[in-house]
Amino acid sequence: MNKFTLAIHGGAGTILKSNMTASLEASYRSGLNEALQTGYSVLAKGGTAVDSVIAAVTSLEDDIHFNAGRGSVFTKDGRHEMDASIMDGSNLAAGAVSAVSNVRNPVALAAEIMRKSNHIFLCGAGAETFAKKQGLRFEADAYFFSSFRYEQLRAIQDSDAFALDHSVDPALAREKKFGTVGAVACDMHGNIAAATSTGGMTNKQYGRIGDSPVIGAGTYANNTTCAISCTGHGEIFMQAVAAYDVSCLMEYKGLSLEAAMNVVTNDKLVKLGGEGGMIGVDAKGNAALLFNCEGMYRGVKDNAGLEQIAIYR
Repeated sequence: MNKFTLAIHGGAGTILKSNMTASLEASYRSGLNEALQTGYSVLAKGGTAVDSVIAAVTSLEDDIHFNAGRGSVFTKDGRHEMDASIMDGSNLAAGAVSAVSNVRNPVALAAEIMRKSNHIFLCGAGAETFAKKQGLRFEADAYFFSSFRYEQLRAIQDSDAFALDHSVDPALAREKKFGTVGAVACDMHGNIAAATSTGGMTNKQYGRIGDSPVIGAGTYANNTTCAISCTGHGEIFMQAVAAYDVSCLMEYKGLSLEAAMNVVTNDKLVKLGGEGGMIGVDAKGNAALLFNCEGMYRGVKDNAGLEQIAIYR
């Protein structure tokens, strides 16, 4: 039996303990732990890496503290537009969705696109029509509303500024958080998978899409190398083709998972001005969680006894 492992993230950036209340930190840790245990239980029961990452990301999407699903931030026109992607390392199958509204769990829609369509990437109204045909759950606007997120929007709605994620005080420009959730898993059969989901940027406009739904940029999985889920400034992660670059460094240069992730996270992205992080696993169940900023909401658990929830550097 192969070592099985799940790693998750809930976003990265300038996350400082000095700016975090005890109750808010407890809420973040609770949400991370719930997602970690939910996804890991799939692996422990002999389930697939794909089903594990879907379960973990669904849990994070259902938690209002994270910028995905229910906790998604507002666009400039006061709506929610969500993106997600998933990739199966055993066969390179993938599914992605962008700019959808009212879909409760965008990661589930990405999975249905992967499994039940002849396409990889759907967006907007067409993706929502496909979701309805698959019987996926939709929610009213009220489900996605929180006064916290709405105040973020109001603080900058009359400008062309955007916020990379939530801050208790919108005036705290230093409080940059990249709102994305993700999971990577290796199952007991040695298959790996990755999934990523996001609500994007507060006050975003013009139909902006970041790296989260882009296969190779925000999400990638290949049994011969690794499964990666990223969180950071989407435009730069797309320029770097960050997730796939880790795989290339492993395949063509023979680097280990952690060494390859370190090159991309702490060298290539930094040179481009890219802040954020990524999580990864390989087909041996090794995991790495790296970031080049002050913190990343993260967790990891395997069947060899490793179990950790962390936020700060």
